[in-house]
Amino acid sequence: MKLVVSLVAALAATSAFANAPAATPASKGDPKAAETIVNQVCAGCHSVDGNSAAAANPKLAGLNAEYINKQLNDFKSGARKNAIMSGMVAALSQQDMLNLAAYYSAQQPKPGTSKDQQLALIGQKIYRGGVLGAGVPACASCHGAQGKGIPTQFPRLAGQHSEYIYTQLNAFRLGERANDGAKMMRSIAAKMTDADMKAVASYIQGLR
Repeated sequence: MKLVVSLVAALAATSAFANAPAATPASKGDPKAAETIVNQVCAGCHSVDGNSAAAANPKLAGLNAEYINKQLNDFKSGARKNAIMSGMVAALSQQDMLNLAAYYSAQQPKPGTSKDQQLALIGQKIYRGGVLGAGVPACASCHGAQGKGIPTQFPRLAGQHSEYIYTQLNAFRLGERANDGAKMMRSIAAKMTDADMKAVASYIQGLR
């Protein structure tokens, strides 16, 4: 499955950036029961262990179960629009989605490395301190200093592909992704420049 917006085969989180809690408690999922769906449907894009190799496909390993469950439900309901993912989740039951959320949240995320260290240093300043004068808050205030996120509210970001992070930020900025609670991410992304987004995405990829 590809948790990606319509611009690319659609971390995220996610993203990866939607911040509303899941509608259904993901704690009731059964990781073992998800294995057949993982192997037959999800692994092609996200890998069996959730550490996708393709930069356009988000890493799911270690993402908050509540966040994964919410994204799947949003794809199914149309709250998050993507032709590929809506097709993938069409046949999934509520329990299937809970099981998948539990499965991928239990996988061990592999750390990433920033490809452009100078760009990552600029992104580090934005992630930790926001953009002064532009009204952009520090990413760390919601996603944590180490990018681990806050279960039920904010997804894990650490190690996520920079391409995916940038795509999601831009989608929020353009209003193409609109499943963020209280329009939080849309409001933040609207105040960011393209350079801001690329810098913070670069930093997040190497965050651990």
